[in-house]
Amino acid sequence: MGVSLMLITDEAFPTRAPVWWGHRGPPGPHPERLGVTGRQVVIRIPKSLSGFEALISGILRAPKEVRRPMDDMNSVLWELMDGTNQFREICRLMDATFHERIAPVDERLQASVNLLVSDGLAIVRQTSFKGEWNVSSRYDPSGKLLPPSSSLGLDSEE
Repeated sequence: MGVSLMLITDEAFPTRAPVWWGHRGPPGPHPERLGVTGRQVVIRIPKSLSGFEALISGILRAPKEVRRPMDDMNSVLWELMDGTNQFREICRLMDATFHERIAPVDERLQASVNLLVSDGLAIVRQTSFKGEWNVSSRYDPSGKLLPPSSSLGLDSEE
């Protein structure tokens, strides 16, 4: 049984959910927009384990977080999803930046946004974002994440 995909209208505002994310590496292709760098985005999510899972995880010294590095196109998409850009504008900017690599742009971005929504990392709004939650980088809504390891190569401050 497949996951049903939400049809995202041109007028919708794909918006980052409150999660910890940061940048690393050099800038890549990106539109000239405030807050859009084209640098790799890495999302960090604390693991929530209980009981036996937590015990085994502790014994095996498993990581206490899930790290999700994004590719260049999804990193730019993430940066554009600040809640102020409508889906049609994001499609236009992504098409102008990545050209045939992202064709067909509407279908590719529909799939990417739907995946982010299904993973709890994004929300599709029908109105522009007005600061109802924190979408900025390096914000930990869980309060459970330790400072990132320097081995991740993430910026120390954004």
